[in-house]
Amino acid sequence: MELEPYRSKPTAARQDANSRDEKVAGLLEPDILLAAQFLANHRRKTFLQPEKTLMLAVLDDAVQCFKDHADAQSGRRKKLFEDAAEWLTAQDDDGVFSFENICDVLGMNAAYLRRGLLDWRINRVSNDARRLAGYDRRGLRTATSR
Repeated sequence: MELEPYRSKPTAARQDANSRDEKVAGLLEPDILLAAQFLANHRRKTFLQPEKTLMLAVLDDAVQCFKDHADAQSGRRKKLFEDAAEWLTAQDDDGVFSFENICDVLGMNAAYLRRGLLDWRINRVSNDARRLAGYDRRGLRTATSR
């Protein structure tokens, strides 16, 4: 008959020491996170940070000026449209409040948004030209233009 060595059952103190050692070792291990994981953990879920709220307001104002004044021929409205169009189409990311940087911070695709606005403008201009020439959306002559 062979005797097995006596093993004491782990005590609460020994378990606490083991868990404490694991925690300390965990603190010294490098954390490997993707940037998206890091940002997801530190992003506010319900409210935008004040800086992001301001950036969203700047973007919203530019889009509204672009759309509201797209048909302006002269004066202040034309200047608002031109300023908005210039800002929206600028490819630089030099300033904190550049179109590219704002879209990046807000998690938007700048090229997609820009393309959508330019497509909207092209459709608007072509629809206005058809209407002025006396055609409806289907390309049929309207009764008032005959």
